[in-house]
This record gives sequence, C-alpha cells and structure tokens, in this order.
Amino acid sequence: MGGTFDPIHHGHLVAASEVAGLFGLDEVVFVPTNQPWQKSERAVTPAEDRYLMTVIATASNPRFSVSRADIDRGGPTYTIDTLTDLHRQRPDDELFFITGADALAQIVSWRDQEKLFELAHFIGVTRPGFHLGDSHLPEGVVSLVEVPALAISSTDCRERVGRGMPVWYLVPDGVVQYIEKRALYREGPRPPVYDGFGRDHAASGGLQPAGEQTAGETVPPAANHQLEEMP
Repeated sequence: MGGTFDPIHHGHLVAASEVAGLFGLDEVVFVPTNQPWQKSERAVTPAEDRYLMTVIATASNPRFSVSRADIDRGGPTYTIDTLTDLHRQRPDDELFFITGADALAQIVSWRDQEKLFELAHFIGVTRPGFHLGDSHLPEGVVSLVEVPALAISSTDCRERVGRGMPVWYLVPDGVVQYIEKRALYREGPRPPVYDGFGRDHAASGGLQPAGEQTAGETVPPAANHQLEEMP
C-alpha cells in the first residue's frame, strides 16, 4: 500500500485489511512516498516523520509491514518506479496496486501510465458516495472496493491538529502521541528526528516541498503483492 500517509489514519488501515481479505493477500507492505509529485500545491511533512508514523500505526498487525523503498530512492515518487522496483525485487510475484479511487480517476496523467496496467492489477478504494466512471480504464485490470472508514481523511486530521482539535480515534493512539511529541501540523520549529545512523532528517522542523504519491506492496497467498496509492 503506497501513499503520502500525512498522517496515516484508521481509514488507511481498514482499507488495507479489507482489500487483503477480499483478494486473499497474506501481507500488506505500506510504502510511504518520498516526494509526491501530485501534491505540489502544498507542503508535505518530512518523509522520516511519515515513515515513523506508518511504522507505529502498523506495528500491532503481523500482516502489515513498512518499506523505505520510495524514501531511500529519493526524489519525486512515481508509481511506475515503485512497481518497476518491486518487479525487479520479486520477479515471480503478481502485483496488485491499491489506490484511492479519486487518484485512480487521474491515472491518465501519471508517468508511463500505459505500462502501469502491465505491471499490476489496480484496486481503487472508494469513499462512501464517491462514483468513479471506468470508461477510460482498461477492462479487467481494475477493481473497485468501497470502504466506509475512508470518510476519514488526512487533510481533515491535519486541519484538526492545526486548530487544536483532537484526532483521537481518527488515527492510531501511537500516531496521536507522535504528532504531539513532534509538534506536527503546527507552526514553528520541531524537535529533530534521527534515523538509525544518528542523522537528523528533519532538523529544519519545516515541511518538505511536495513532489507523486506512490504505491505500496502486498503479498497474497501465492506470493502476490498489492500496492496502494492514497492521500
């Protein structure tokens, strides 16, 4: 499952669990974007913060894991790069790519979109009341799944924190505490965040410019993989 995860919330987790059950997947790998090119209209929280929140949110589920593939690649994140890397790493696996249906509606604008459907089966996760016309999508390579919990949005979570409102029960408890500790989604400097080598990846305390929202991976029984691109 790929996405900006800014922040990750219960809608992402419910969507991953629901799709894994429907499509018989035995693992969901969350892949936070580095610089999502589709979000150039706003600043994005540093990748290390988003990665750590995703690790915290998924730690209790043995079927969930988190990949640094897009973050370590650096630069803008494009789905074609994520899928290509996954095929290179797991050449015998069938890939599924999960994305928000609203993002899927814009797939014609994605880089090398002709190749995308050759690399993976796409699953569009819809919010209640959202209708996606699929006349522009290739037949047989896209599935749509409605997930009520996707009524929660990362945008609303960020805005609530910015207004001083609680986000308990919208995001996992550990993520609420991480947001508070790092003073995310508020004005002003933040404490540094260090990687395993003692390097500070957010010393400036500011948001990084947005750059595409990416994909994640999942592994079903027959070593299939699923990817998601969500806000």
